Amino acid sequence: MLRARAFRQTNGKIVKIQVHPTHPWLVTADDSDHVSVWNWEHRQVIYELKAGGVDERRLVGAKLEKLAEGESDYKAKPTEAIRGGSVKQVKFYDDDVRYWQLWRNRSAAAESPSAVNHLTSAFTSPAPSTKGRHFLVICCENKAIFLDLVTMRGRDVPKQELDNKSLLCMEFLSRSSGGDGPLVAFGSTDGVIRVLSMITWKLARRYTGGHKGSIYCLMNFMASSGEALLVSGGSDGLLVLWSADHGADSRELVPKLSLKAHDGGVVAVELSRVSGSAPQLITIGADKTLAIWDTMTFKELRRIKPVPKLACHSVASWCHPRAPNLDILTCVKDSHIWSIEHPTYSALTRPLCELSSLVPPQVLATHRKLRVYCMVAHPLQPHLVATGTNVGIIVSEFDPRAIPSAAPLPALPGSRENSAIYILGRELKLLNFQLSNTANPSLGNNSALSESGLSKGDPGEQLTVKQTKKQIVAPVPHDSYSVLSVSSSGKYVAVVWPDILYFSIYKVSDWSIVDSGSARLLAWDTCRDRFAILESVLPHRMPIIPKGGSSRKAKEAAAAAAQAAAAASAASSASVQVRILLDDGTSNILMRSVGGRSEPVIGLHGGALLGIGYRTSRRISPVAATAISTIQSMPLSGFGNSNVSSFSSYDDGFSSQKSAESAPLNYQLYSWENFEPVGGMLPQPEWTAWDQTVEYCAFAYQQYMVISSLRPQYRYLGDVAIAHATGAVWHRRQLFVATPTTIECVFVDAGVSEIDIETRKMKEEMKLKEAQARAVAEHGELALITVEGSQAAKQERISLRPPMLQVVRLASFQNAPSVPPFLSLPRQSRGDSDDIMDERRVNEVAVGGGGVSVAVTRFPVEQKRPVGPLVVAGVRDGVLWLIDRYMCAHAISLNHPGIRCRCLAAYGDAVSAVKWASRLGREHHDDLAQFMLGMGYATEALHLPGISKRLEFDLAMQSNDLKRALHCLLTMSNSKDIGQDGVGLDLSDILSLTATKKEDVVEAVEGIVKFAKEFLDLIDAADATGHADIAREALKRLATAGSVKGALQGHELRGLSLRLANHGELTRLSGLVNNLISIGLGRESAFSAAVLGDNALMEKAWQDTGMLAEAVLHAHAHGRPTLKNLVQAWNKTLQKEVEKAPSSKTDAASAFLASLENRRE
Repeated sequence: MLRARAFRQTNGKIVKIQVHPTHPWLVTADDSDHVSVWNWEHRQVIYELKAGGVDERRLVGAKLEKLAEGESDYKAKPTEAIRGGSVKQVKFYDDDVRYWQLWRNRSAAAESPSAVNHLTSAFTSPAPSTKGRHFLVICCENKAIFLDLVTMRGRDVPKQELDNKSLLCMEFLSRSSGGDGPLVAFGSTDGVIRVLSMITWKLARRYTGGHKGSIYCLMNFMASSGEALLVSGGSDGLLVLWSADHGADSRELVPKLSLKAHDGGVVAVELSRVSGSAPQLITIGADKTLAIWDTMTFKELRRIKPVPKLACHSVASWCHPRAPNLDILTCVKDSHIWSIEHPTYSALTRPLCELSSLVPPQVLATHRKLRVYCMVAHPLQPHLVATGTNVGIIVSEFDPRAIPSAAPLPALPGSRENSAIYILGRELKLLNFQLSNTANPSLGNNSALSESGLSKGDPGEQLTVKQTKKQIVAPVPHDSYSVLSVSSSGKYVAVVWPDILYFSIYKVSDWSIVDSGSARLLAWDTCRDRFAILESVLPHRMPIIPKGGSSRKAKEAAAAAAQAAAAASAASSASVQVRILLDDGTSNILMRSVGGRSEPVIGLHGGALLGIGYRTSRRISPVAATAISTIQSMPLSGFGNSNVSSFSSYDDGFSSQKSAESAPLNYQLYSWENFEPVGGMLPQPEWTAWDQTVEYCAFAYQQYMVISSLRPQYRYLGDVAIAHATGAVWHRRQLFVATPTTIECVFVDAGVSEIDIETRKMKEEMKLKEAQARAVAEHGELALITVEGSQAAKQERISLRPPMLQVVRLASFQNAPSVPPFLSLPRQSRGDSDDIMDERRVNEVAVGGGGVSVAVTRFPVEQKRPVGPLVVAGVRDGVLWLIDRYMCAHAISLNHPGIRCRCLAAYGDAVSAVKWASRLGREHHDDLAQFMLGMGYATEALHLPGISKRLEFDLAMQSNDLKRALHCLLTMSNSKDIGQDGVGLDLSDILSLTATKKEDVVEAVEGIVKFAKEFLDLIDAADATGHADIAREALKRLATAGSVKGALQGHELRGLSLRLANHGELTRLSGLVNNLISIGLGRESAFSAAVLGDNALMEKAWQDTGMLAEAVLHAHAHGRPTLKNLVQAWNKTLQKEVEKAPSSKTDAASAFLASLENRRE
């Protein structure tokens, strides 16, 4: 069930391990006290140091820092020169660690029905305490090392600062007073807990009187009453409870409670979140037992020996939807990760996996046996489990695509309450949830700002969710992992137990079972209440192996081989069957076997088309891996709701280790109507999502998502680099995607292409022919007789528009990045006041016109993603709803103006999007206008008040508002007063102008030249739509600029001449020719004269600009009487050019005339 995500071989035994919650970092310590930080995603070692002894590199670095800072005390021994001794614990500490530690404690406490109100309300992020630093903290016997991984500057705190007692463990306290800053508690050998301030680096307080021996472990948590508590376990076997709510004057603290937990000492303690109950504590001890304690009464709930002959050294609370019966992971010194079932199940301990299979064989060849020495489960991604062994570090991945067993139900009309169905054990339950704010905006509402100017859901005003859970009286036959999905009408809910090979269909109205049977996969149609199932023949019973004759391992191998063979035989004989649910609730079989292929079926995906994945060995190239774009028009058979119902953890041929180069063409789409194949074979997606109106679809792959449009025919739009996506839901042209670490929103628009226009015309012609055929069939040939009358020819100008895909990250695990201070750690004493100011700046709003508060950022700061795998439930009340593994609903706000405007535009309400833009800073209106243009709302985007003139011109051109386009162009070029009949650029006009007027004219000409292409485009658009007055105004300015030497390029002058002639501006064109002649532009002036039709002026243009050869040829071609004079002038020019070279005198004019006479003869 596990697979290796990353592996790093080491020389020593890894005895300590910790994982960072938001960065892919692991910190480990081996038995030689070497500490290393490893990036397990990029397989890179970030930092290494010798913590047990003296690290020479750190020592040299510290001395150089002191020299650079001007410290002259060279004789004092630096703390870096103190030997650290044995490494007892390693941890990360930064704002992310602090936030998620507090979130874990608070969410566990809020599960209790008796939890106080402030725990169940929205969780606000604590003020930043480390200001962009990422601390690596190493607890050694003789000192504690605080290393900033950003600046690589450290601080060593020797045990002399902590009463000269050896340090054995540590824990960061979640609450601290402003002056002390971050606090870290150290457990010592004398049974006293000492608290160190990371601001003053001095001892802040002590916890005394709890233990009589050494303290082995510390952990903070929160009670259901909201009180912050610290629990410690020691060598005396006691579990001691302390209050972590303290004031600045609390220096000596005594325990609240003490109880005997284990004989021989408490090794570790862990917090467990329990759904619907107060949190529990899990302890492991030297007596080889594991105990679970209630935090309300602190009574022992359970005590077991996970592995009878071995003591546990690591324990982790675990909640994964793929294994709903497991809640604890633990490790002993063997090669397994052990799992403990929940008491409501069998409460057994069994090995979750054998880690030897995840390690390269060549590594194990040098060791006798793999042994695990430490383990940690990722706090935010429960599918990741890291273990430290005698051969290295193993990061294991446990079914990362499994999502909670829940499915959203369609909302009732007129109701603000949302519902989802989920399974817990053998109980079917209903989750009702809604926003508890007094005013909840919907997508069409324009009143979502509070009086303070902050939109609902902004960091300054947190969303509060009101939710209730209700048990449904309905039979649930199994308690294993299940996959839930809802039909398109919302009348039926399907539950599949892939491990049991069983499914049930429930009718929502009374929760009765209308269909059930044997199946491994199920997929719904999006247009009707019909579904496809992958029937599963139950495997044959395993053969009974007789006693004796072989070893135990041989028997187990034979049994496993027999079971695998039986499973393979059952899988190969399975077929895809389609059934339909009628209005009376009965189920009928439509097709007993779809596809008819011989390969075993390994995937089933619903939607507007039925997708079936087959097991095949064919491999393709990376180019062919995107063969999905080769599908041509798809005959779609229905329209309706879509869901991602076909998710299954059954072997589908995908693995995180596989790449696009090895993706097989093993996926075929079929029509729900005739069950015939549609298009060719494709690479199988991990899951599919179809738009409610069947206009768009998304196919999710390991490293990317392919998005296509379906109307008027199938067209590949592109792919977005969203890797490891686990689920998504469409909301018109918005695709909300969940990944293991983020929540993304993809805004999609197909644009307009030539093939779309052709397809629409073809369909309109087909509809017209069908209508005519029906008319002939009803009324005969006379139905085709029409009376032709004068009809205005309507010419619709359809502009092409490229597809648009824009990805916006809505939520992630990380805090907003901040820049760390340049100086080193300790030299500040203002507490958290700076942090509060920084937070205010992030959430700052500016005041626009009319006193409206506007957001100053383009997009909101990323919200906090809920922990663990999620079900994307959809969009309602202006928020995105998510359901986590504990069956709690979470709301991701979409009310930041930058997001809300885009959502409204994508939803089709462009008018409201423009209204909401008043809440967005005007500097971001250009960006929003570009988005609306990509969505096809150029006309509406023109109403945005903050757009630039350049973009306003483009939008006006797109929306055929040519009058506004001309106004923008005149403003941009500063040419409103140029081109009028009374203002010219002749020599006499220029001499009569004042100096100020001359500067204005020069500036206007420069502006016209800068936007010459835009002037020409505007003229053409005006000509095409019959706006002669607009074209004439633009022509005036352009003709004025054309009179200036070097202002316009040759092709622009020729285009100007053609347009002047087309508009009948002959006088202006004649003046342009004379101006061009005067500035020496012969070719352009001659072309303009030719367009004017004046041969004499054309000849004059060539002659006056020195282009005598062209003038002679023109005079000869048109029989001009000036031919002789032109030839003589040309001859004189040639003679001047060659007079320096010795040559006999030749009458060139006579020779040329003679040659012409010979040609005539």
